[in-house]
Amino acid sequence: MRVRGLAVLALVVLALPLALPNKYAYEVAILVGLNALVCVGLNLLIGYAGQISLGHAGFFGLGAYGSAILAARYGWPTPLSLAAAVAGVALLAWVVGRPILRLKGHHLAMATLGLGIIVSIVIATEDQVTGGPDGMGVPPLAAFGVALSGETAWYWAVGALLVGAVWLAHNLIDSPRGRALRALHGSEIAAEMVGIDSARHKLNAFVISAALAALAGGLTAHYAGFVTPAKAAFLHSIELVTMVVFGGMASTFGAVVGAAVLTLLPQFLTALKEYEMVVFGAVLMFTMIFMPRGLVPTLEKMLAAANRRAV
Repeated sequence: MRVRGLAVLALVVLALPLALPNKYAYEVAILVGLNALVCVGLNLLIGYAGQISLGHAGFFGLGAYGSAILAARYGWPTPLSLAAAVAGVALLAWVVGRPILRLKGHHLAMATLGLGIIVSIVIATEDQVTGGPDGMGVPPLAAFGVALSGETAWYWAVGALLVGAVWLAHNLIDSPRGRALRALHGSEIAAEMVGIDSARHKLNAFVISAALAALAGGLTAHYAGFVTPAKAAFLHSIELVTMVVFGGMASTFGAVVGAAVLTLLPQFLTALKEYEMVVFGAVLMFTMIFMPRGLVPTLEKMLAAANRRAV
C-alpha cells in the first residue's frame, strides 16, 4: 500500500502542472510542498514517536535565517549556506533534545513551546544580524552560476524533495528503528522492557524532524527572497501541528494531505471575507469530531470496510 501511495504521490506531482493555470497557482503548490516537507518530519516525531512539539517553527526560522545570514552577510555559496544551516539546526536539536525529551506530556509541550519562543525572540531582537522585525533579503539559490529561478523550476525542485522525503520516511518506518518508534508510541515502559533505548530513538526522531523543518525554512527563504520573524512565530508552530493532526497522525500520506488541505483551504475561503476564519475553524472542529483519527486514516478505514462488503 505504501508503494502504491508513493507512486500516486509521484504521479500527482508529475501531473499537477497540467492543472496549474498561472504563476499564483504555482506559488500555492510550492507552499503546499514546503509545508508538507515539514509535516512529514513532524509526523515522525508526533505520530510515530508520540512526542509533541510546539516549537518546530523555531527550527523552520533558524533554517531560513541561518542560510540567509551565511549567504547574504558572509558571502557563502547558497547551497553551502543551506546545508550548513540544516546541519546546525540538527546539531542544536540533538543538544537541546537530550534534556527536553526526558519530559513527558504537557511538560514536554511546554518545554518545546519555550524553545520556540526563545528562537522567535532572538530573531526579532537581534536586528543587527537578522534585520529585526523588518526581516532581511535573501539571495537566490544558485550553484555554479546558475540560479534556481521561476515558479516552474521551484515547483519541480520542491516536488522532488517532497517525494524523496516521503520515501525516506517510509523506509525509516519499515526499518527496525521505525518499529521501535511505534513501540514507544504504544507504551514506552513496555518498549524499554524488551530492550529498546527509548531516549536514543526519540532523540533521532526529534533531530530528523528538526532538520526537515530547517530545510523547508531555508528553501522558503531563498524562494521568497525575503524572510521575517513570522516564520518562527508560535502560531506557525500551531499551524504545522494542526496539519499533522488533521491529516492523520502516524500516517505519512496523512501529513502530506493535511498540509495540502489546510494550505489550500484559506485560498478558497477568502471569498467569505470576515467569516473566513469562522468557517475554517468549523471545518477543523467537525473533522476532528467525525474523523478523530484524522482525514487519511479515516478514509482508509472506510475504503477497507467498503471493499470487505463488496467481497
